[in-house]
Amino acid sequence: MTRVALCQIPVGHDPAENLKTALDALAQARGARLAVFPEAALARFGKRVVEAAQPLDGPYVTGIAEAAREHGIAVITGVFEPAGDGRVYNTTVAIDEQGRIAGTYRKIHLFDSFGARESQFVAPGDTPVVVELAGLRIGLITCYDVRFPELARALIDQGAEVFAVPAAWGSGLLKEDHWATLVRARAIENTTWTIAVGQAPHPSIRDGFGIGRSMLVDPMGVVRLDLGPWPAVRIGEIDPETTERARRTLPCLEHRRLGAGRS
Repeated sequence: MTRVALCQIPVGHDPAENLKTALDALAQARGARLAVFPEAALARFGKRVVEAAQPLDGPYVTGIAEAAREHGIAVITGVFEPAGDGRVYNTTVAIDEQGRIAGTYRKIHLFDSFGARESQFVAPGDTPVVVELAGLRIGLITCYDVRFPELARALIDQGAEVFAVPAAWGSGLLKEDHWATLVRARAIENTTWTIAVGQAPHPSIRDGFGIGRSMLVDPMGVVRLDLGPWPAVRIGEIDPETTERARRTLPCLEHRRLGAGRS
């Protein structure tokens, strides 16, 4: 069993305040081996992200790394880092329990939908990433990426055992329904535990980003945790035997006839 904490926090525009919020949540995650935070936990989406962006040795990641080492908890969190072309990368950072960066993933699919244009401020990445963290091989999927099943399958082909999906999912037409459906779909079609963590709504910002609904979904699509719409830290367990049992019952990865496949 691996105990994982879903840290559903609100995110504002000030990185220093957001770091404090994240550190408070991480303190509540004691007893977990892994804590997963939302996408863009460094700073809220919007025009200010270019000014708010920090390098990976900046104060936000350094502060999280120090707390990870203090508590002995690995962490996955979303940041913005300078891209060098006037935009930023939307980066997910994986930090081990010793406070070392174990890997980074730059979001591939940018949210130019529902009237938003993430690409105005964010440069895309191009490489799927699997990190080894808390005894697990974790495939990283950021928010809008979850709409692209080929990314999840590429991560499976790289040996992912679990998906982590940090998000800042926005409200809107059928959006909450899409979120819950897509997270469960990625878990079901890959018979893979999925840790999906979104921003909680911010009490004083009405831009629509952050619906909550963080979920821990098992390989058969059963929602083991659903944090609802409010700030919360909840701990669940990932059981590898559940994955093995699901894949004996539903060996769909072995039955693939298109694409690379690992078996």
